[in-house]
Amino acid sequence: MPTPYAYKAVMFDAQTGAQNTYVFSSETDLMTASRMQLIDAFMHYVDHVELPRESVGYEIQTALKNRDMEVVTAVGLLKLQRGEIPFMVMISRADNGA
Repeated sequence: MPTPYAYKAVMFDAQTGAQNTYVFSSETDLMTASRMQLIDAFMHYVDHVELPRESVGYEIQTALKNRDMEVVTAVGLLKLQRGEIPFMVMISRADNGA
């Protein structure tokens, strides 16, 4: 059975300046996948684990992948029932010390 890969996402709320850190996992190495696959895996985690009672949608306006540092940075809108929240998220491996 493959060992899951662990990721850390630090998300910033542009309206309030609030910051949250999340840890999630995948059976595949998402750092070798496209940046959108990694972002989608994180948003799936947010939708099903962090906010299971709310339908979470999102729109990514820009996403960058630094292959050397293994960090994906994305800026977009979190779409919730109460409205849209601008955000920025940085996703890296959970075990890279970042």
